[in-house]
Amino acid sequence: MKLFLSFLSFIIFTTFQSQELEDFVIPKGYEKVLEVKGDLDKDGKEETVIVFNTPEKIEHQGFNRKFYVLKNSQGSLKIWKENSTILNSSEAGFYPEDNKLEILVKNNCLVISQSFYSNSRHTDTSKYTFRFQNGNFYLIGAFNQFEDTCEFNFVQDVNFSTGKVIVDETYSECDGDENRKIPQDYHKEFIHKFDKLIKMNEFRIGENKFNIPNSKKYFTY
Repeated sequence: MKLFLSFLSFIIFTTFQSQELEDFVIPKGYEKVLEVKGDLDKDGKEETVIVFNTPEKIEHQGFNRKFYVLKNSQGSLKIWKENSTILNSSEAGFYPEDNKLEILVKNNCLVISQSFYSNSRHTDTSKYTFRFQNGNFYLIGAFNQFEDTCEFNFVQDVNFSTGKVIVDETYSECDGDENRKIPQDYHKEFIHKFDKLIKMNEFRIGENKFNIPNSKKYFTY
């Protein structure tokens, strides 16, 4: 009886939620970039994630991008979540034709991976993982790799659920740069306690940081 009542409550809640969500209509001037599907809230049903170029253009950076997380209710797509702060613009960086954007639904999480050239030698690659819990999407993982064509490779990786942090800095010699003093490689793994998780729509890339123990370095995400 309890199992039946729990199931009935779930059905009523799901139906009520679907009725409250706004119908999705592609906004005027929006151009679809990619679309993926997967179960993000463990209800056994696939949500749809669509990325768009918006009509809003930034000088030398292309179009702002926005993504929608949509629920399927009786054959109609409903807006569940939307975000316009996480994705890079369409032509960000030095070689926009080489930019990469990948979005996956993996283990009921939304995984957003991006890369771009910050100049002719430096590549910036990031991956952010969001999980739906307690009624919202929260950032549970952040990875960043900042890499030179030959001089250095910096990696920062954090799991916000476990608090495990990895920082790795490797250096090497470039052709014609034999007289340069090569810094010593640096590697550190530790546990950092986070007071709370950041909601997806409150997350701003590069505006969060914490000190790496026993150093003057910071982990920025």
